[in-house]
Amino acid sequence: MNQYQEKDLKYIWHPCAQMKDYEDLPPIVIEKGDGIYIYDVEGNKYIDCISSWWANLFGHSNKRINKAIWNQVNNIEHVIFANFSNKPAIELAEKLIKISPERLKKVYFADNGSSAVETALKMSFQYHQQNGNTSKTRFASITNAYHGETLGALSVGDLDLYSKIYNPLLLNTLRAEGPDCYRCSYGKCRENCHAECFESMENLILKHHKEICGIIIEPMVQGAAGMKIYSHFYLKKLRKICDDYNIHIIADEIAMGFGRTGKMFACNHANISPDLMCLSKGISAGYMPLSAVLATEDIYNAFYGDYTELKAFIHSHTYAGNAMACAIACESLKIFEEEKVLEKNKEKGKLIKEKVLEKSKNNPYIGDVRSIGMITAIEIVQNKETKENFPWEQRVGYEIYKIALKKGLLLRPIGNVLYFIPPYIIEEIAQLNFLNYI
Repeated sequence: MNQYQEKDLKYIWHPCAQMKDYEDLPPIVIEKGDGIYIYDVEGNKYIDCISSWWANLFGHSNKRINKAIWNQVNNIEHVIFANFSNKPAIELAEKLIKISPERLKKVYFADNGSSAVETALKMSFQYHQQNGNTSKTRFASITNAYHGETLGALSVGDLDLYSKIYNPLLLNTLRAEGPDCYRCSYGKCRENCHAECFESMENLILKHHKEICGIIIEPMVQGAAGMKIYSHFYLKKLRKICDDYNIHIIADEIAMGFGRTGKMFACNHANISPDLMCLSKGISAGYMPLSAVLATEDIYNAFYGDYTELKAFIHSHTYAGNAMACAIACESLKIFEEEKVLEKNKEKGKLIKEKVLEKSKNNPYIGDVRSIGMITAIEIVQNKETKENFPWEQRVGYEIYKIALKKGLLLRPIGNVLYFIPPYIIEEIAQLNFLNYI
């Protein structure tokens, strides 16, 4: 253990970890990054296969983004966003509305994904209260959902690992059985799926529509559930029934937005527009905290009026509209456009999927390979025929994570699901190199 690791463990409490594990595997202290690689203080390098928690789009220490930061910090780093604004925030808001689904017309800035979800939940609730729909006081979501770790966000999530102990503090959320294409109870294969599993959500809405103000969903992919990819027909059906019963769709695009699924936003696969859309992670290319909630004109107008009407959205974040973060996001969107990123990613994503499928054919423990855009995931099972999982306490994914580190790969399995979400700048040779370790 080096001196930095010793000081880290003396002073720092790391997120999403059992700190006792660090006695055997101390935190790796990173000194610098370059492209898809990160380098620790001892000179070891690792391929960042997961884009540092899905956020880094164009590699570490990207020259274009570094220049944008330098230019902005020499003008203004941050200014209060109440009654003030800044050029990068204005430019970013305009760009976001132009590339987003058609219903979305207004941008509300926050500073992280959970904050964006909290903001959207409050907007939806308050909208209905101010429009006289006072019975609409509950939210609905699907099983295995993940929407963040503040109390409101935990309330609409459904992963016990994060939320179980806090249940007495959480909102009373309605839950429908979510899609599970690998273990489909309707006997459908992915090619023939028309989201028959939507039946559970439909029944829930028919029974509770008078009390539901909004339904929050991760479009196309449930990330923390194990990269569960589902049919776009689910979103189409959800949009229709929510329109019928005056229910908001809150699209949590925090993880899947900005090209991860092969389109700019996952909602684009279904050609639907949500009422509220939460963005973060890739919005600032993995450089700085930033998030946004995009809203329809209808929702925005419900809050517009004199203070005497008490309609204003009294909600704020100190670093909302941060000029430096917005300047980064603007440059990131320019890279998308000028370097034809989405088009190039089609071949890269296809190559990763093909190589993983090839290597999984004769592996008795790879139960499922699922892929969309620049996401490929492998579910490791104890029994391929029955799809039985390894017991949680065996921590198979964690053991693979430790082996991968020795081979120069940064993976972070979700349970027993390995996934590859590399920065978009990854090239063919690098892809093949890390796939050879599977």
